[in-house]
Amino acid sequence: MRSRTSESLIVLPLLPIFLVGLPPMLLLSFLGFAGLVILGMLLICVGLSGGFDANNAFNEEVIVHGYARRSERAAQASNLHSAIRFGTLMTAIGTGFIVAGIVGFFCFG
Repeated sequence: MRSRTSESLIVLPLLPIFLVGLPPMLLLSFLGFAGLVILGMLLICVGLSGGFDANNAFNEEVIVHGYARRSERAAQASNLHSAIRFGTLMTAIGTGFIVAGIVGFFCFG
């Protein structure tokens, strides 16, 4: 005969997974494939905004403080490249959401 152990201990580790997965499920169920397109546009805006802010900070640092030491310039360039990579990633993910929304709308809608 099986013992009756409590399964409530598994709820706590699975709660973050549920909370992370809930908004996309609600977005898709309430807005349909148009929600994916809207989310894609928002992610593209986030990516572009991050890249523009990084370029602005880099240009401001160069213009206001002028020529810095080689190590400071390397740190600033590294920060710029990191922010641009993040912006490119967000733009690519947003484009993927838009493509998925359009394909879903025409194929399944």
